[in-house]
Amino acid sequence: MMAQTVLPFKLGITNETLTAHAGLALFGEFCRAHHLSDLVDGELPAPGSGAGYHPSQFALPLVLLLHGGGRTLEDLRELRRDAGLREMLQLTEMPSADATGDWLRRMGTSGGLRGLAAVNRTLVARAMGAAEGTDYTLDIDATQIVAEKEEASRTYKGERGYMPIVGHLAENDLVVGEEFRAGNDSPGARNLEFIEYCAVQMPAGRRIVRLRADSAAYQAGIFNWCAENRVSFAIGADLDVAVRAAIRGILTEDWRKFRDGWIAETGHTMNATQQDFRLIVIRRPVQREMFAAEGETERYTVIASNREETAEQTVAWYNQRGEHCENRIKDLKVGFQLEHLPCGQQAANAVYFRLGVVAYNLFVLFKLQVLPPAWRRSQIQTVRWRLYQIAGKVVDHAGAVYLKIRRTWLKLFESIRTRAAQLVWA
Repeated sequence: MMAQTVLPFKLGITNETLTAHAGLALFGEFCRAHHLSDLVDGELPAPGSGAGYHPSQFALPLVLLLHGGGRTLEDLRELRRDAGLREMLQLTEMPSADATGDWLRRMGTSGGLRGLAAVNRTLVARAMGAAEGTDYTLDIDATQIVAEKEEASRTYKGERGYMPIVGHLAENDLVVGEEFRAGNDSPGARNLEFIEYCAVQMPAGRRIVRLRADSAAYQAGIFNWCAENRVSFAIGADLDVAVRAAIRGILTEDWRKFRDGWIAETGHTMNATQQDFRLIVIRRPVQREMFAAEGETERYTVIASNREETAEQTVAWYNQRGEHCENRIKDLKVGFQLEHLPCGQQAANAVYFRLGVVAYNLFVLFKLQVLPPAWRRSQIQTVRWRLYQIAGKVVDHAGAVYLKIRRTWLKLFESIRTRAAQLVWA
């Protein structure tokens, strides 16, 4: 006799081929339209023997895993069990989780990062191929990933992990470059080299003409690079001795009301800069806590810039970093589960993180090229819930494979597949 249950439904079994990720098959088809497997196999080191798995046989399941919401390599088991999804995507062979971990470690020491950079560069070029305009804004920022891994070191925030830096293009949300760094790397280390790297990754005919960054980029070398390449910038300034002296030199009558405080500006230069620049200073009163000891009564926020506009306009433009950079990094790191790194070795985790960037940029492409316009601003969690996790039944009939879904979703699926079929890449 069956035990009494809370709700009056019964359990049964079926031998039909079902999938909980019918919508994820659409993204897999989109990857096929972009010849992602051929692109990966052409750029990443080949297996050591003819019997080994090709790079794409590791990379594509990982991209699907990240899109589908998997957090660890062990979640590849769920993809392996999803016979319906694998049949639709023709994933006849899939490496195990252990084999995938070994592959990441090999790629970390044998050119995997360089190959994935080439893959990402191609995807960025494809995304921007039909876009109007040649001038773009680069937003850079470092982000902490907490990880108790074998080679992880303590960050300036006091936690063990890593400190990758990411460069987004504000106009289309694409990650044009990233560098996976040790946790004890200073946020200001090699920022000029990273900006130069991002500039080189831009497709032919496209260039970076605007730069935004926090105070980690307050460096003479970066200001000189901007001057030499005619790049306008707004960069958070360090409140060092020279900047504080410049603030004290601002006349009382030069301050004007701005939001909940005051704003003013002054010219400034550094010992190694080739040109002077503006310091835009925002002064706000400090709200003291009750019974707190005497301390500062005002707080300053300073932005260094060479832009030719009002101080208020520069501040408004600089503050857009929150949407175009900080929130996009959150989408990348949290939405694609990149806070959960799989390996103890930094080089292997660097490969995994860059593969996550490829997955992220493919998502941007997916929205731009095949999803309906109303979906263009959706984050990965929304698309995962509304599309990827639609259930379906996979049926073999008369030599053809059918995906059966609810009638409600049919037009959406058909429109996505039609747009994907119109993509032609060599």
